[in-house]
Amino acid sequence: MPKIVSVETEIPPYKITQSEAADFARNLFSGSFKDIDRLLPIFENGEIESRYFVGDLDWFSKPHSFQEKNDLFIRFAVEMGSRAIEKCIINNEVNYEEIDAIFTICTTGLATPSIEARIMNVLPFPSHVKRIPIWGLGCAGGAAGLSRAYEYCLAFPKANVLVLSIELCSLTFQHGDRSKSNLVGTSLFADGVACTLVCGDESTALNEIVRPLPSIFATQSTTLKNSLDVMGWNIKNEGLYVVFSKDIPTLVTNWLRPNVEEFIHSQGIKMEEIKHFVAHPGGKKVIEAYQEALGFDDHMTRHALKILKKYGNMSSVTIYYVLKEFLQDDCKRGDIGLGTALGPGFSSELVLMRWD
Repeated sequence: MPKIVSVETEIPPYKITQSEAADFARNLFSGSFKDIDRLLPIFENGEIESRYFVGDLDWFSKPHSFQEKNDLFIRFAVEMGSRAIEKCIINNEVNYEEIDAIFTICTTGLATPSIEARIMNVLPFPSHVKRIPIWGLGCAGGAAGLSRAYEYCLAFPKANVLVLSIELCSLTFQHGDRSKSNLVGTSLFADGVACTLVCGDESTALNEIVRPLPSIFATQSTTLKNSLDVMGWNIKNEGLYVVFSKDIPTLVTNWLRPNVEEFIHSQGIKMEEIKHFVAHPGGKKVIEAYQEALGFDDHMTRHALKILKKYGNMSSVTIYYVLKEFLQDDCKRGDIGLGTALGPGFSSELVLMRWD
């Protein structure tokens, strides 16, 4: 089965603590919400301690056009994406010529030619690398990227595939939007980049590796009908306006377990056999909903909570930061892991892994 060999991350330059973000929100939103001090505990209660951004708080205190924000997105996506790829190539001792395809996952900026095409003009990739940009899956995009790379490597077992996830959520911030959705987004979302190397069974990149690696052996995509208003973007003249329903934790609690059970039972797996939960931490309430829905304890969600505390919600990128924790952990041969992420649609992406 295709194997996840490595995850490399790239952290943006500006670290902002959650208390600094709360002060920023108080100044910006106080004119629109007379009860702003009653709403601000969402910053403290969300278990986030810090986040990273491509701009400082002074930049966000001023309005910016859609073009200005998107131009910055392309610039930082290429710069940070290139560095993440370089680390993935160098640290795993593979050559650019050995990369067959690049999947680029993103929902927070627009670029045609797409980001990986621009990066191919910066890094020495051969001209025949296949480019597969995937846009619009939001927080579910990270798990979906693993699924699509798995399918590619099943078809081409000698392949080495990069999954590049880039989300600069801060550049979607709407200075003039005084909605509660924007306030919640201001308390939660952050920027990040990750590059993951996935290799087919017959890849020569696996020859020298002796440590246990997670092999993907099954995936499932599910879309809940008539749920378009749960999360996503409203696209207006000024750019991307966040759609973020308060019902998301309830949907997780009620909808996820039957979805997961159907998936794992089709593979002959029982819930108690899952040793590792590689979850996209959408927020504190989503993590709690995972635990309630799936019967998992704090230990199962420890890595998801750790990443949420240090980095916030980086949309599709976040699950790769969580996966990196598991790659550095003491996972045993034969251990089974479940990857999961939820996104616009309303949708779920599930990935079953076995360390071998």
